[in-house]
Amino acid sequence: MTALTQLSQAIKDAPRWHQEDQFQNPSEIKIIPLKNEALGAEVWGLDARKAQSGETIYKLKQALAENLILIFKNQILDDAQYLAFASYFGPIFRPTADNPVLGYQAETGTPPDVVLVSNGVDQGDYTGHSELSPHADHQWTPQPSFSSLLYAIQLPHDGGQTTWYNTIKAYDALDDETKRQIDKLQLITYNPFVRAQTNKGWNSNKTEMPLYRFKDQPIIGHAYAHPLVRTHPETGLKALWLNTRTEVELVNYDDQNGSQLIAQLREHILKPEFQYEHNWQVGDIVFWDNQVTLHSRKAFPSEQKRLLKRISLAGGRPY
Repeated sequence: MTALTQLSQAIKDAPRWHQEDQFQNPSEIKIIPLKNEALGAEVWGLDARKAQSGETIYKLKQALAENLILIFKNQILDDAQYLAFASYFGPIFRPTADNPVLGYQAETGTPPDVVLVSNGVDQGDYTGHSELSPHADHQWTPQPSFSSLLYAIQLPHDGGQTTWYNTIKAYDALDDETKRQIDKLQLITYNPFVRAQTNKGWNSNKTEMPLYRFKDQPIIGHAYAHPLVRTHPETGLKALWLNTRTEVELVNYDDQNGSQLIAQLREHILKPEFQYEHNWQVGDIVFWDNQVTLHSRKAFPSEQKRLLKRISLAGGRPY
């Protein structure tokens, strides 16, 4: 079944508004901001299997723009129900075949609508069990995803927590001189999957991925320039559009100065006051704004199974 057919079938089979036993009352749903001051809110009482009203979806979209991540508790969904729920918030992210991303299929060059995030060899072992550094998804594509949803199916007993980073707060905390220095800069983020294909040593952890591309080094993959300081399309707030480990390059900028500036900004992003660490529970769906956050993962034992399912939603060109 093609990805388009999979989504079309999910929407066709989704609950209909006229069925009173499936249409959820908005008053049952509570949105509670997390006690930390960085980002995040929990959503209680929502059953993602049911049809949702315009009032509910509008309220959730507002809450996402304000809190940057929403945590839906106690969900039990099959893939079709999961896709139908995600489609309330936008179309599925589908990159071109020449821009590989997590879960891309060798025969098509693109991922399925629902990507398995697992260390199980029979379930798409794309990310293994080791630590994943803070990153935004799909930064190396011409139109990175707007958001993703991650649904916890099976979890390890030790480790595997995911941390989200508020890059709006990270930008706001910079001094005025640094803001003036970076506000108009353009940044290229190079595709780590192309690097992995080209440099098998990096993929097997035998060599480090470069953190900055100097002008005497070859360009690997496509090079799409996006603003280093990105504007959120709904709130107008500014955010640092920079991960902490993937190879990057500032456009028309001195190599040494650029490398030093990026290193300083990366260190700044990692400050504890910008972070929320999520301790997963089975049935959690975390829905995050990929435009103004980063996320990372703690390592966990290889013999312990971790299975989550991710759906990414399409975004526009950063500005």
